[in-house]
Amino acid sequence: MNHRLSVAVLAALLGCSFALDLAAEEPSPSVPATPAAPTSPTSPGAAITAPAHAELPTPNDPIPLDDIRLLVEIFHKVKSDYVEPVTDKQLIDNAIKGLLAGLDPHSTYLDAEAYEELQEGTTGEFGGLGIEIGTEDGFVRVIAPIDDTPASRAGVQAGDTIIKLDDTPVKGITLNEAIKKMRGKPGTKISITLMRDGVEKPIELTLVRDVIKIRSVRGRLLEPGFGYVRVSAFQANTGDDLVAQLEKLKAESKSALKGLVLDLRNNPGGVLGAAVAVSDAFLDTGRIVYTEGRIEDAKLEFDAKPPDLIGGAPLVVLVNEGSASASEIVAGALQDRQRAVIMGRQTFGKGSVQTILPMNNHAAIKITTARYYTPNGRSIQAEGIKPDIRIDKLKVADFNVEDRAFIKESQLDRHLENTGTKAAPASAAEPGEADKDQRAELAKQDYELYEALNLLKGMVLLQARSRPPSG
Repeated sequence: MNHRLSVAVLAALLGCSFALDLAAEEPSPSVPATPAAPTSPTSPGAAITAPAHAELPTPNDPIPLDDIRLLVEIFHKVKSDYVEPVTDKQLIDNAIKGLLAGLDPHSTYLDAEAYEELQEGTTGEFGGLGIEIGTEDGFVRVIAPIDDTPASRAGVQAGDTIIKLDDTPVKGITLNEAIKKMRGKPGTKISITLMRDGVEKPIELTLVRDVIKIRSVRGRLLEPGFGYVRVSAFQANTGDDLVAQLEKLKAESKSALKGLVLDLRNNPGGVLGAAVAVSDAFLDTGRIVYTEGRIEDAKLEFDAKPPDLIGGAPLVVLVNEGSASASEIVAGALQDRQRAVIMGRQTFGKGSVQTILPMNNHAAIKITTARYYTPNGRSIQAEGIKPDIRIDKLKVADFNVEDRAFIKESQLDRHLENTGTKAAPASAAEPGEADKDQRAELAKQDYELYEALNLLKGMVLLQARSRPPSG
């Protein structure tokens, strides 16, 4: 590769253009990908003002020729002096990876194989462990394990730091390289070493790779009239799956739902359209989310359309530190619109939009192109969604629905009989013995969900009592 061509290639790599006699290919179209969202706001006071800088770079700024020459000089030095032979392609690929990795934890270069794997992930099936990961200070961090996968079954938790994959330390490797190491042929084993807050020694686990089929929506009735829907990831079909699940719950309940718990805990996010569809399922009108970026295509806005699929019934949304990106779009929209009570712990705080830009070599770059904002103009970036009601991470070791050691008036000898003629006020259904056992089991298995159900019952009761008396 001559010096003139090297400058041209590296300049193109940096987004620059030179007046050289070289054929230029048409740029590939951009494909919006992971949690994106919105445009400039239209309501008063919601506008986002960019911070003032002495000089903000623009695409038309003069080309930094001295820096380009330095980069070309380093390119030639490495190629000629490195201890082992290095091809031009290796050097350029590494330069591209470094260029993107230096921007933020979510921008990366996807070679043809990684690009295909990313597309598989958004459609819901691939071979691997079932872990959503990110990078932080050179370490690979677990954003969330995916439900019913080798990772979740082995006890991998949101917030864990992965320090080794097999015998290879992972500090300093790119996100894409870490994903490649974890994915593989179903049935093959991989050992991972984790560090966890509050645990002194590293945790070593051996996982068997499996075909990861992400069923993004699950649901059941917690009690008659009280529904539960778990959304574990946001995929292209998640909105349709949610609608089908709500219809199923209504059919099982044999009437309209009294209330619903929407579980977004450890949901690492996914595609923007799914987040919008899930939010829209519970809203009639108004803004859901919007994005702001430097280019016009990065400015988007999404509004809700009727109907509210549960007819305004009380809604509780469960979140935690593993709820990220698209999950935060949903929680933020329902919180700002005062449509739901958000319950749990502060979310991950990923408020940026990534766009997949396919390249001519069948690879792609994933690059951060915008920030997203809640309907009220809040940025989630590095902040997250703060729940309306916090629930600490607790385990219930022993639970008695009813302490039989206490004596009631009705058990005393010669107690006076109740001669009242008026019925007790309407309340949530009094559970029978079987229901009491079921509630006790729920409290032991999932204390956060148990508390969410209690809150939901209170909301239903308050809603019923706030209606004008009939007759």
